Amino acid sequence: MPSSETSVDNIPQTSGTERTGPVRSETATGIVYGFSAYGLWGLLPIYFIWLMPANSIEIVANRVVWSVIFCLLVITVTRGWAKVGDAVRNPRILGVLAVAGALIVVNWLTYVFAVTTGSAIEASLGYFINPLVSVLLGVIALKEKLRPLQWVAVGVGFVAVVVLTVSYGKLPWIALVLALSFGLYGFVKNRVGGKVDAITSLSVETAVLTPFALAAMVVLTAMGQATLTGLGAGHFWLLASTGVVTAVPLLFFGASARRLPMTMIGLMQYVAPLLQFIVAITLLGEHMGLDRWIGFGIVWLALVVLTFDSLRSHRHLARLRKRALAAA
Repeated sequence: MPSSETSVDNIPQTSGTERTGPVRSETATGIVYGFSAYGLWGLLPIYFIWLMPANSIEIVANRVVWSVIFCLLVITVTRGWAKVGDAVRNPRILGVLAVAGALIVVNWLTYVFAVTTGSAIEASLGYFINPLVSVLLGVIALKEKLRPLQWVAVGVGFVAVVVLTVSYGKLPWIALVLALSFGLYGFVKNRVGGKVDAITSLSVETAVLTPFALAAMVVLTAMGQATLTGLGAGHFWLLASTGVVTAVPLLFFGASARRLPMTMIGLMQYVAPLLQFIVAITLLGEHMGLDRWIGFGIVWLALVVLTFDSLRSHRHLARLRKRALAAA
């Protein structure tokens, strides 16, 4: 999943000057890129199941290392080393991306652990409630004032967590860790705004994590738990492909965000957790009792309220801008 663009209100509007072709053609291209990105993210549970018996630590360690290698190739081909150098030489940007890397590795570890231990449904819940977490982070960290319907959505989301806690017999910690880590990741990434593009950001974040990932791979090998080279060429290339699987959807998302308005991107964000949810029930055979259906239904109600409010606010701001332009 993407980072700072997880909430409808957080996605930057694309200006008309950035469009190089007819608006309709650019919009259609953006929709294709957007659905490709969210579709790939939504199908990740299937891919991680294929990687078993590799455990979550080995999968994430490989994901970091192979992502760095893939990013280096892309940067070389696109001649983007100057951007990487600028990011690394700027202490503020480097610090922010290092923190972002730490947060995303927590997110990746939790998600892969969930999928490989039969908790993919709860993992999808984490990404469903992430927009609500992003709203709360805005209140807590940025002292933003919520609109009435945003408060309603947050309140309904809290009720859903209570219902699901009763259903699971414990806090749905996987969902909460995923939502919090991803929400904080987006919040941290917003600190650098548009100063760093997607491939540069991923390169620096994973480069910071690479020494730890390599150490984890060495330890797993010493303990006899590494599977990278022990299960044949097919398994090796599946693990090596984690770099492509990580970077390509992100690049697709960046291409989509440059072409589409923020409202459309915001609505498309639900494709990924919805696909993850469907995959968990249909292909992975995870059970959904009535109480969990009720809990998820309450979450979806909160998202409907939040999305409705965001769309209404966007239209209101658009009308105000139009009036201002007409009066100028």
